[in-house]
Amino acid sequence: MAFFLYPLAGVILGLIIGSFLATLVIRWPQGRSVVAGRSHCDHCNTPLVAIDLIPVLSFILATGKCRQCHHPIKPDHLAIELAAAAIGGLALYISPDCVGLTGAIFGWLLIALAALDTQHHWLPDELTFLLAASGLAASLVINEPELISRLIGGVTGFGSLWLIALAYGMLRKREGLGGGDPKILGAIGCWLGWSMLPFVLLGAALIGLAAALTMRWRGEAIAADSALPLGSYMAITAFPLWLYQTGSGGFPF
Repeated sequence: MAFFLYPLAGVILGLIIGSFLATLVIRWPQGRSVVAGRSHCDHCNTPLVAIDLIPVLSFILATGKCRQCHHPIKPDHLAIELAAAAIGGLALYISPDCVGLTGAIFGWLLIALAALDTQHHWLPDELTFLLAASGLAASLVINEPELISRLIGGVTGFGSLWLIALAYGMLRKREGLGGGDPKILGAIGCWLGWSMLPFVLLGAALIGLAAALTMRWRGEAIAADSALPLGSYMAITAFPLWLYQTGSGGFPF
C-alpha cells in the first residue's frame, strides 16, 4: 500500500506544477509575467480566491467559466494540469525515488514545450536549454544512459535536424523546419541518449501522419506550406520512451 503513496504524491505534485505550466503557456507568449502579482482571470482581471486555484477541481466547480465574468476558461488549462498529473504519477510509479522525480521534471518541461509549439509554433531557447542542461545533470541521479551517450545524443540530435533543415532550405529556397526543432531533439538526446533518437523521430512522424489524416478526415485543407508542430510531436513521444527506458525495457505490471 505504501508503494502507491509515491505515485499519488506524483499526481498531486503534478497538478500543482501543471497549474503553473498552464499559466506560463498562456502568459509567456503575451509578454506577461508568470509569477508576479496575484492570480487573476485572464479575461476580466478579477483576482482569484483560494477555491479558484485548486487544480482541476476549481475548473469543475466553476463549470469551466470565470465566476465573475462567466467567460469560458481555456480547456488547455485543464488539459495541461491533467497531463502533468499523469506524468508525475507514472514517473513515480515506474521508479518511486529520485529517479522518478527526475523523470517527472523531464515530462513537465516537455509539456510546456509541446503546448507552446502547438499553440504558437514557438520553442523558447530558455526552455530547450533548460531541458538539455537538466538532462545532462540527470546523469548524476540516473545511471542509464551514461553521460557520454547523453552528450552524443545532444550533438547528434541537434546536428542531424540542423543539417536536414539546411539542405531543405538550399534545395527548396524556403524554411522546412522551425529553428527550435533541432534544439529540442538535441535536448531530448541529453535525456534519452543517442540510441533512442531514431525512435523519437519515428514516433513524431507517426503522430504527424495521424494529425494530417485527422485534418483530412475533418475536411480541413492542408496547404503545401502548412506548418505542423514537429517539436510537439517529438516532446509527446519522448516521455513514454523515458518510461520504457527507465522501466528496464518494459512496464512493471
